[in-house]
Amino acid sequence: MNSKTLLSAFIFLLVLGACSTMYYEGLEKIGIPKRDVMVYRVEQARDTQEETKEQFKSALAQFTAATRFNGGDLEAIYTKLNDEYEASVGKADEVRSRIEDIEDVSQALFAEWEQEIAQYSNANLKRSSQEKLNTTKTHYRQLIASMKKAEAKIQPILTVFRDQVMFLKHNLNARAIASLKSELGSIESDVSALIASMEESINEANTFIHTMESK
Repeated sequence: MNSKTLLSAFIFLLVLGACSTMYYEGLEKIGIPKRDVMVYRVEQARDTQEETKEQFKSALAQFTAATRFNGGDLEAIYTKLNDEYEASVGKADEVRSRIEDIEDVSQALFAEWEQEIAQYSNANLKRSSQEKLNTTKTHYRQLIASMKKAEAKIQPILTVFRDQVMFLKHNLNARAIASLKSELGSIESDVSALIASMEESINEANTFIHTMESK
């Protein structure tokens, strides 16, 4: 089932305001198994990480440009930096939400899988299904660990962004620009580390998606 079909179904079911169990049951009734929901959510998380990478690159570029300020409207500089900060906060929240969505559906999927394995009477089929579940869980744990590792690098950067933006707001003078310059090297290093970690997580997501779709 393609992403557009899944998205349409999700929007329809969201209006029901149901709990997770009812939500997944509703999807099952219209032909969307938990496995497909999981793949879809991993795709969403991967895409959000791509967008977050670009947002933090944009924020870094704006901070770098601000350190080259050589006269003009400092308030306009503040506005641009604050906009970048707010956009970065929004993406951080989205990344966190995407991870939580994956964790939610994974719990439902793995619980269902375990219950179904217990129903096998054929020992060979039972063993094969258990092995596939164990492999999927291993790949899943690697995926979530990678996503959370990347996500954990976001907040320290946001903290620095926030401090510098507020300091600029409260001063709007050369002292504030000097503060930006003093932090630029650290910000560049932290953003580079975040981007590298995001790329690793994106690769893990692609591997997981391929694994799930090939089973």
